[in-house]
Amino acid sequence: MKIFHHIDHYKSEIPSVLTIGTFDGVHIGHQRILEKLKSEARRYELESVLLSFSPHPRTVLKPSVPLKLIDTINEKIRKIESIGINSLILHPFSISFSQLSASEFMRTILFEKLNVKKLVIGYDHRFGRNREAGVDTLIKYSKKYGFEVSVIPAQEIHDISISSTKIRKALILGDIRQANSFLGSAYSIEGTVVKGDAIGRKIGFPTANIEIDESSKLLPASGVYLVQTDVWDDAKFGMMNIGNRPTINDLNQIRIEVHLFDFHQDIYNQYIRVNVLLRIRDQKKFNRLEDLKDQLIIDQKRCHELIQDQLDESNVKLQNQNI
Repeated sequence: MKIFHHIDHYKSEIPSVLTIGTFDGVHIGHQRILEKLKSEARRYELESVLLSFSPHPRTVLKPSVPLKLIDTINEKIRKIESIGINSLILHPFSISFSQLSASEFMRTILFEKLNVKKLVIGYDHRFGRNREAGVDTLIKYSKKYGFEVSVIPAQEIHDISISSTKIRKALILGDIRQANSFLGSAYSIEGTVVKGDAIGRKIGFPTANIEIDESSKLLPASGVYLVQTDVWDDAKFGMMNIGNRPTINDLNQIRIEVHLFDFHQDIYNQYIRVNVLLRIRDQKKFNRLEDLKDQLIIDQKRCHELIQDQLDESNVKLQNQNI
């Protein structure tokens, strides 16, 4: 997949099939749009192009309202690339860009810069200054500029009933099962393993402390989670704590600490991706480190039970497929 960080940098001799949006999370609804985009491009032998934005438009238009994002830029790029889109444009969103009128946007962006032959868009898509224009305007101007508009109907979108906002709410509540069902895959956290203060090691539960790349990344509610990660191409389960560590009165910083089961290698400075599978419990404050250790033993046992449940469920599905 070719990646462009400005509309002006996009170059292609082949006309494009385009869709537009922020696509935070690249959830099941987004995936349906992108699969349609890809199939239309293949059908007409055109370039499949996604026009997205960085930073997120809401952080520019409403800077006083904080917004955490499901994906970092790298996570978003990886998901879109896995679907098989030809080109991704991550255009810098700004106030001046938001002030383009609908007609200017279609003439200068869609027609002149991106050479659009077909636009794939949701029935409720709005664009232009103050979101002044909708699908009817697109269809009207498409005839002037020589491109088709493929509208994804309301029923198809409502059948999915998924949005990035719903996923963010689920993560904030710690409902990782719901978030993962909307995403169509495990919510993940990526970052570099950095040195901590080795308290986990002292009580028999060494942890990899994850430092994430972007402060805008949304983390799920504080607590303990069952996770899975690939370390040197070896899939490992473990448990992750997200929180400010009240037991040792470390309340000033949210930390991400991962204890991998049956793993004793040094992975400092390694970049890893942690897939978050299930939530085990809330964050707790313990009076002594020994009490924390006792709880971690219980947590680990619970995680192994859940892993076995998942393996049993997978085996049943496999057997049913072979009947």
